[in-house]
Amino acid sequence: MNHTIMKDLPSELRPYERFLERGPKELTDAELLAILLRTGSKGENSLELAERILSLSGPGEGILGLLHLTMPQLTSIRGIGRVKGVQLLCIGELSRRIWKKKAASRHGSFQSPEQVADYYREDLRHCSQEQFYLMMLNTRQVLVGNVLMSKGTVNASLASAREIFIEALRYQAVNIILVHNHPSGDPSPSKADIALTERVKRAGELIGIRLQDHVIIGDDQYVSMKERGYI
Repeated sequence: MNHTIMKDLPSELRPYERFLERGPKELTDAELLAILLRTGSKGENSLELAERILSLSGPGEGILGLLHLTMPQLTSIRGIGRVKGVQLLCIGELSRRIWKKKAASRHGSFQSPEQVADYYREDLRHCSQEQFYLMMLNTRQVLVGNVLMSKGTVNASLASAREIFIEALRYQAVNIILVHNHPSGDPSPSKADIALTERVKRAGELIGIRLQDHVIIGDDQYVSMKERGYI
């Protein structure tokens, strides 16, 4: 753009005015983000700042890249201080929660590993650390509890069968699903993943809580330990 001050732009090009005239569906991602940012930085308006933020995402990511930026990454961007950084992180977190609520409502019950992967995909596929979740289901396979059991290093998270079943009993779960990510992007199960799956399966059989699956999420792909024959 040749303009650096938003008020110097023709009204038909200003995001706020375009919103009022045409509604949110007609605006680009950059225009919607510019409205939330409100102001730009020295030498650029809010629309130019929004376009620069979106350009920092990986190939094909666009607005999805906001879900995976950290506060240090955001505040390293010229024109983004702590206040705007917090605003952007809140946008990302609200989007993530809306997605999960929608996914849970859409699926109703969790009958397949594809549904599980869909529910966790945006939470886990770009995490730099392993995160281990426990899904707890009732007799109708409806989610009654979802707990982050551990957050590990780049290579490993820690979770024990004892901790898993303490939570499962607390929620009166009938079935459980284990879910974790591989930061490498490759969801192939490790020896530790296989060993944990076998321990949890055996323990569940003793106390009457069935391990339904263990889903490992990579970058836009997943592995079901049940489909691989480990459960």
